Amino acid sequence: MRKLTSSDLKDLGLLKHYRIIRKWACKTCNLNDADLELLMYLEAIDLFRKQDFKNGTYSYSWDNRRWNRLLKEGWIVVWRTRNRTTQKYNIYKVSFKCKQLISRMYRIMLGEEDIPEIKKVKSYSDKTLQTSISYLNKDKTR
Repeated sequence: MRKLTSSDLKDLGLLKHYRIIRKWACKTCNLNDADLELLMYLEAIDLFRKQDFKNGTYSYSWDNRRWNRLLKEGWIVVWRTRNRTTQKYNIYKVSFKCKQLISRMYRIMLGEEDIPEIKKVKSYSDKTLQTSISYLNKDKTR
């Protein structure tokens, strides 16, 4: 298997429209940027403890409700519960809907899928995001 190089990633243009795709994902799923990027980090490490979550949050804005919110909204699920004798802590993983969102973002980055357009444009930021989405969907070199 050939090793992937930085020029291969540049030729793919993987990060060309990352900002627009991230904004769309945050808007449609009611997440903020830090939550989405943290979920991408956690999805990459697969199974994690709460301490791994805390280690991942050091580079993001401080939000002491983030863990409970992501757990309550179903972005993080318990994979193995603790039993206080042999398992000292819970082990978590990202949920199916989180994995689906992240893989959809990757498909959009690779040009395999288009971003659906926003139906109700309410504010100026929605209008500029919709314009950016239409340019992204027209770009066939992604």
